[in-house]
Amino acid sequence: MTEVLFELTFLLAAPFWALMILLPKWSWTTRVVSSPLIVLPIVAIYAVLVIGDFGTVWPAVTNPTLDGVAELLGSPAGAAAGWAHMIAFDLFVGRWSYLDSRERGVPVLLMAPILLLTILLGPLGLAAYLAVRVRWPQRLG
Repeated sequence: MTEVLFELTFLLAAPFWALMILLPKWSWTTRVVSSPLIVLPIVAIYAVLVIGDFGTVWPAVTNPTLDGVAELLGSPAGAAAGWAHMIAFDLFVGRWSYLDSRERGVPVLLMAPILLLTILLGPLGLAAYLAVRVRWPQRLG
């Protein structure tokens, strides 16, 4: 079951990434991605994984140590939960970056690699977008 949930995690996020990267100007992309609820299926997977192993997860997150977190992430359930956590937050950050970039008029050809970087290395994609967005002031009204 854990492996199925692990595989399902990115499959549920992939269509939204495809819309933002491949069809950024399509009117339906903005409609779909405007809802923060797009991350809920991934959050549900995370919840199933964490609740199923709560006795191990709770101590690791409430009193984190490097060894404790490494042990948690070193298990199949912990790695799958960590993956779901990353995918959910990366998608949420990517969604914000996409919507903000559309409001600011950031070129889509610049945003595509930034969104790809966000999928692969979330915090670096966020940093790249934050560095780029200062060149495009927010449009008024």
